[in-house]
Amino acid sequence: MKRTSPLLVILAFFSFCKEDIEREAPILEKTEPKIVYNYGYKFNDYKVTQDTIRSGESFSVILDRHHVFYQKVNQIINSTKSVFDFRKVKYGKTYTILSSKDSIEKAQVFIYKHDRINSTIIDFRDSIIKAVHHKKRIKKVLKTVEGTINTNFSEAMDSLHLFPNLTWKIADIYAWTLDFYKLQKRDYFKFTYEEKFIEDTIFIGYGELKSAVFRHKGEKLYAFNYTSDSINKAKEFYDEKGNMLRSQFLKSPIKFQYRISSHYNLRRRIPYYGNRVIPHRGTDFAAAVGTPIISTANGIVVESARKRSNGNYVKIKHNNIYSTKYLHMKKRNVNVGEYVKQGSVIGWVGMTGNTDGPHVCYRFWKNNKEVDPFKQKLPHSVPLKENIKNKYLKYIRLSKYVLDNKLPVITESKIIKSST
Repeated sequence: MKRTSPLLVILAFFSFCKEDIEREAPILEKTEPKIVYNYGYKFNDYKVTQDTIRSGESFSVILDRHHVFYQKVNQIINSTKSVFDFRKVKYGKTYTILSSKDSIEKAQVFIYKHDRINSTIIDFRDSIIKAVHHKKRIKKVLKTVEGTINTNFSEAMDSLHLFPNLTWKIADIYAWTLDFYKLQKRDYFKFTYEEKFIEDTIFIGYGELKSAVFRHKGEKLYAFNYTSDSINKAKEFYDEKGNMLRSQFLKSPIKFQYRISSHYNLRRRIPYYGNRVIPHRGTDFAAAVGTPIISTANGIVVESARKRSNGNYVKIKHNNIYSTKYLHMKKRNVNVGEYVKQGSVIGWVGMTGNTDGPHVCYRFWKNNKEVDPFKQKLPHSVPLKENIKNKYLKYIRLSKYVLDNKLPVITESKIIKSST
């Protein structure tokens, strides 16, 4: 019997395996590269360089590194100086350069990023050099959030993973109607607001607060954002009856991180003076050193000085009837003669003058007489006019329904606006 060569067996085996592998191997389709458009350019057509301006680096140095030389750089600067001042390129700012894909890789487009939204595009591909401002499309998403007070409002907001600037925005809106120091455990809040995004998913901050409600002492305090003046586009917050929340005076010279350590009291005993009865004609708002002190109303600064008992202090005349004074500041932020708006920071909490702890002593004059501001019937701003009140009540109907009904803690409602 004729024996088969082992070499022939091995060759036959590998030939069979090769045919089997070739038969079962999938046919890989050639995938096309993803087309990328940005800033109005097809990035696939260029070599794309993204970098950051270094210390002492100028526009001309950057372009020289990308094979654009002195004469052309001068031409670019002269052609676009009415749109962009190249002397003001800042250290740490990012930029993008689009260069040719040939062996020279010469820059053709320079994109300077002022921030995450705004850029300036310098296009020098052709003999006509162009410079334009570019603003990324902003997507605004409407969201609703609710929470319960356990300790204070700030901690309740932190527990919902919301940034402090939204907390301050709500404090501003309720500054006239709600004393945040007096919020109680199990008080409830709910509000609807905008979150802003670029490139669909990159969060860049908060937009407008649309509506809000606080349940405090069994009472619901509403706030609805409404444009009553269609000509000037002036927006204000009103309650469910159309009354403006903003009044002439704020309730406190500190937003909400404070406690009232001493009230207006003409029979008060002051430990600093040996526990003698000395009238206390102010209200003491205790807060941490460095906490901003704000003007409770618009007015003119008539005093800004330091005196032995007052320490650093500021006095503001609001009109012919009302004046306010703020004592014991660490530092003053305004000068005599300066006009300040309600809510402007006029100084910071300190311990200057006669004081045994950090606070601001807030004093209030009516018709040249010091009075207790919490016992005054202070003037309110003008409510909605009757001819637009019905329109307003229809406008807030859906928002009020959302605030009054139980929803999940955070719900993304819908995209409400996109802008370029």
